[in-house]
Amino acid sequence: MTRRCKKPLDRRSFIGGSDARIIMGDDEAALVRLWQEKRGEVDPQDLSRNLIVQLGLVTEELNRQWYEANTGQVITDIQKHVRHPTIRWLAATPDGRVQSSGAVFESKFMLPWYFSEEAAAEKHMSQLQHNMWVLAARSAVLSVITGGGKWVEIAVHADPLYQHLILTAERKFWRCVETGEPPHLFGVEPPKPRIEDVRSVDMSSSNAWAEFAGIFARTKGAHAEHEQAKAELKSLMPDDAKEAVGHGVRAKRSKSGAISFDLVSAEESNAAD
Repeated sequence: MTRRCKKPLDRRSFIGGSDARIIMGDDEAALVRLWQEKRGEVDPQDLSRNLIVQLGLVTEELNRQWYEANTGQVITDIQKHVRHPTIRWLAATPDGRVQSSGAVFESKFMLPWYFSEEAAAEKHMSQLQHNMWVLAARSAVLSVITGGGKWVEIAVHADPLYQHLILTAERKFWRCVETGEPPHLFGVEPPKPRIEDVRSVDMSSSNAWAEFAGIFARTKGAHAEHEQAKAELKSLMPDDAKEAVGHGVRAKRSKSGAISFDLVSAEESNAAD
C-alpha cells in the first residue's frame, strides 16, 4: 500500500471540518483546547497512541477502494486542501470528491457496538456540512467501515439553515482566537439526519424479535376474527339503543355515535336479560 508524503498543514491558520465538529459539540474542555491550539498556546494533541484514530487512518485507502468497487463511482481530489474563496480562515480537506456528482466524500472507521446509520450521520454532521459549505457542494457521502466487518454508505444533503448556524458559531470562535477571549459552548443541536429506508435487516439472531414474532403469528387469526365479530355486533345493535347486553358482552353507544364493547360477568348479563 503506497502512501504519499504530504507537507503538514498549519492548522492554526484556519478552521477545518474536524474543528467544526468540536465547535458545534458539547465538550467545553475540547473547545477550549482547540482555541488554545489555534492561538499557539499548546501543541496539537498527539493522536499517535489513539487506536481508533489510527484505525481510521490505516483503513482510509481501503474504505475508498471499497466504496468505488461497490458503487462504481470514482473518488478524486483525495485530501485536497481548499480555502474558502472569501473567508480565508475557513478551509476543508475532505477525503475526496465523488467525480460524477461533486459530492464531498468522507471515510470513517467506527466501532460496531450500538452502531446505527442515524448516529453515524449525526456524529459527523457538522464536519460534513462545513465541508459542503466551503466547497459549495450540494451533497456528501459518508462511507463507514465498522469493527464488525460491515460497510455502510450514507448520503447527506446540504442543510442551508444548519450551515448558517455553523458559520455563525465559527465566526464567534475565530473572534475568540483573535481577541484571546475564551470561547463557550454554542449549544446548537445538529439536525436529525434523514436516512432513506433502503435496508433489509435480518432479525433472526434477536431473541426478543423471536418471542414477539411468535405471539404475532399465533394471535393474527384470532385478531382478525375478533375484529369481524365487533363489526357484526355493531350491525346488530338497534339504532335507538344506548346500550346492549347479552352473552357476556356489553355494547355502549357514545354521544358521538361510536360503539364500544367490554366483557361483563354472567350475573350482569343475566340481570340485563
